[in-house]
Amino acid sequence: MKITFILVEPAVPENVGAAARALKTMGFSDFRLVNPCDYLSVDARKLAHASNDILERATVYRTLEEALHDIDFAFATSARDRWVKLDIIDSHNLPQFIKEKGDTISNVAIVFGREESGLTNHEINLCHRVTTIPLKTKYPSLNLAQSVMVYAYILSGINLSKEESAKADKTQSFQALTKKIDTVMRAIDLGPDKLIYGRLMERLSELGEQDIKLLHSITTELIQKLNR
Repeated sequence: MKITFILVEPAVPENVGAAARALKTMGFSDFRLVNPCDYLSVDARKLAHASNDILERATVYRTLEEALHDIDFAFATSARDRWVKLDIIDSHNLPQFIKEKGDTISNVAIVFGREESGLTNHEINLCHRVTTIPLKTKYPSLNLAQSVMVYAYILSGINLSKEESAKADKTQSFQALTKKIDTVMRAIDLGPDKLIYGRLMERLSELGEQDIKLLHSITTELIQKLNR
């Protein structure tokens, strides 16, 4: 399992540096930045401490869509109590949720928003589910770097090697299933402009490994029949 951490438009160099330090401490290295501040500044490097290699290898993108180009399953982080998607996943439940997907996902992303305003509705909708860190009090809230540290710590136990990730069968992946479902729904005139399309895509994110593979078999047969 490869886990990627993405910061969207971080404005404070120190936060980026501290986030890089958190990732290295917990054994992660895939760090992506969307339209960031000067993340290689002296201030950022000071907070990164012995993790400047993580900063220097960070990949920069113009948009979140671009940063998610190779991601199988993305989680948007949010401090909001409610969201329009399915139930928000508490951070401590995230490892079990990911493990239940088995080998149908191999590249997972945790997406963090801006220090002041978080992620936009559009950016959250680019992700499959929303996750939050349960807090005893609403204020003071965690800052960006602290949030990255919490998720890195929680997920460190499932940070498996790239070699194991490469063994996953891409034809049976969650991402491949969503493409098949999209094909079927469009073929029966229930495309993205229909409410049921969005609800179905949301429900797919709840499925475990066996159900995902079962639906692969069903949708493959459906597509073959539709093509006839």
